Amino acid sequence: MIMIRAIVRPERVNHVLESLMAAGFPAITRFSVVGRGKQRGIKIGEVTYDEIIKELLFTVVKESDREYVVKTIIKAARSGEKGAFGDGKIFITPVEESYTISSGIRQNAAGELEEVPV
Repeated sequence: MIMIRAIVRPERVNHVLESLMAAGFPAITRFSVVGRGKQRGIKIGEVTYDEIIKELLFTVVKESDREYVVKTIIKAARSGEKGAFGDGKIFITPVEESYTISSGIRQNAAGELEEVPV
């Protein structure tokens, strides 16, 4: 399993969520965040905005779905055909195991399920 974290523009987040849902990946955690990338914020007139509002999306998928999910996010989050500075960033990290609180089921990286006694 892998965790995909995508930082996207707020005006594109609903399109990303709809695209992932249509692609069969409905499980998403969403946070409103602020930050800046290489562009170091933006300057509008005389005012410089160091921190820009973004949305952070988390999802955990099978390793075999990685490329498809990443491409889906990029296509949905990109501004215009070629994209623009500030469109966002995607980070991939391995997930060793996960636990479903309601059932007590543990899933390891290989996808094997095991009930955990509580």
